[in-house]
This record gives sequence, C-alpha cells and structure tokens, in this order.
Amino acid sequence: MRIPGPNRLSDGEWERLLDQLRHGDCTPFLGAGACGRSLPTGSQLSEKLAAKYHYPFPDRYDLTRVTQYMTMRFSDDAVYVKTLVRRELEEMAGPLPDFSDPLEPHALLAEFPISAFLTTNYDNFLMQALKQAGKDPQAAICPWNAGIDRNNGPFSSAAGWSPQPEAPLVYHLHGAIEQPHSIVVTEDDYLEFVTSLAADRAILPPSIQAALTTKPLLFIGYGLRDTTFRQLFKGLLSAVPEINRRSHVSVQRRPRDDGIDEDVEQPTIEYLSNFYRRWRISIYWGTLDEFMIELRDRMG
Repeated sequence: MRIPGPNRLSDGEWERLLDQLRHGDCTPFLGAGACGRSLPTGSQLSEKLAAKYHYPFPDRYDLTRVTQYMTMRFSDDAVYVKTLVRRELEEMAGPLPDFSDPLEPHALLAEFPISAFLTTNYDNFLMQALKQAGKDPQAAICPWNAGIDRNNGPFSSAAGWSPQPEAPLVYHLHGAIEQPHSIVVTEDDYLEFVTSLAADRAILPPSIQAALTTKPLLFIGYGLRDTTFRQLFKGLLSAVPEINRRSHVSVQRRPRDDGIDEDVEQPTIEYLSNFYRRWRISIYWGTLDEFMIELRDRMG
C-alpha cells in the first residue's frame, strides 16, 4: 500500500478515479494549464497584452481585467478585442502537443472510453488527440451569448445526437478560437456567461447536463490565480446543482507555483482543501506532469 503525501490523493481516491476513467464514468474538464507546453498561460498572455496596450493598473496578470480595459480602449468593440487575443495567442504559440508522448494530457485522456469532454480552452488539441486515438469526435460551443447558434456542431443536423466513447463530444464552455465572438475572456463575458447559465439551463445540451450531473468531474489545468475555476464551478452549481451528487478531483498547482510564499504554503493548502471539500472536490496538489506520471504508474 502506498503512503500518500500530505497533499496528494489517498489510495482509495486513486482507485476510484482509475476505475471511473477505465469505465468512462468520468467527465474530464480541461483548463489552460493542460496546454502549458504549447500555449501561453492566461497570466503570460495577460502581461503581454497589458504591455502592448498600456494597461495602467498593477494586476497585469489578470486577463479578464486587461481585456476589459482593452474593450473600453477600443470603443466597446469586444469582438475586435477577441480578435486581438486570437492574434496574440497565435504569435505566442509554441510547438503543437506531441500526442505520442505517454504523458501528454490530451492524448492520455483520449485513451479512455469517455463520451464527453468539457473545456474552457479555446484550442482544438482535444479533437486532434481523439482523432489520433482512432475516434470520431465532434465539437460544440456553449451558446452563452446571442451571437452563437444554439444548434452548432453535431446538434445542428442530428436531432437527438448522443455522444459515445467512439464518437465523443468536446464541449467548449468558453468558446473556440476559430470563432472569436464566442470566447469568454473579459469581465463582462464572465458575468454574462454565468448569468446566462443561471437564467436558462437549457443552453446546455442534455448530453452535457448528463455529463455534469451523473458523472464525477476531473479538473485538469487550473490554478489558484485562475478566477476561471471558482467562477465557473460556482456558476455551474447555481445552474446545475445536481453536480454535487458525485465526488470530483482537481489537479491544482501548488501555491508556491502561483506566487504564494513557501512559509504559508501549507496553511494555504489546508484552507483551500477544506474550502473545496464543500463542493465535494478532492485536490491533487502538484504539477500536471507529476499527476500524469503517477496516473500512468498506477495504471501499470
């Protein structure tokens, strides 16, 4: 029997997670950290934009605030700002993920018989990994604003279409970079996204509602400085309270990796672990590579 570190999952939590992944009884939920080798983090992108467009405040790492400022600078033309974000992402992008790497997160998750994947990322890496795994994935975008067709993606032509492990759904909650008007990036966007969810749960297709309410969630690629994680989960909880039926797992960067002093790291971990426990979320504190290495190791 392995003895877990003080900030790691227990053997029982690992056993449950592995069994759920192997049987497709799990919904992966990917954030920006899952693309760390190929795309800039939100804070890196934010600081680049802040310098380029002369953001005057100290919180230059906060992408939502920097892009909100840019929207005001450019006469409230949010779509233009999102086009600028797309250009910057393309300029800052590194090499594409190596899907032959056994520790590449998209490729590893694509191996499991999972029917639905959720992401707040704008990229198409999940689609590429699933295709390389021999599957026939479909992508759809959450219609959180009036400019997004509610029947986009596979729902546009196949009434009653239901994702399956061999033909899974990749659902972009915060939009896709190919359609800049669809991305959630400014403070106003986040507010409208959460408000839309709360006002009309039906904007989420039944397959996604089922993925959220009947299966445990595995959050990968989120950190303490990502307002995305807390805002998103609180918004989903208010719109789909049945999420609390299952127990979830989140891979979170250690506080020291998010700028927290090491001498207060452990109290911070204990506080946040207790905080997230209210939402039935167990936390693996460590890097994504560490998590993937241990996941592969425990898979045998």
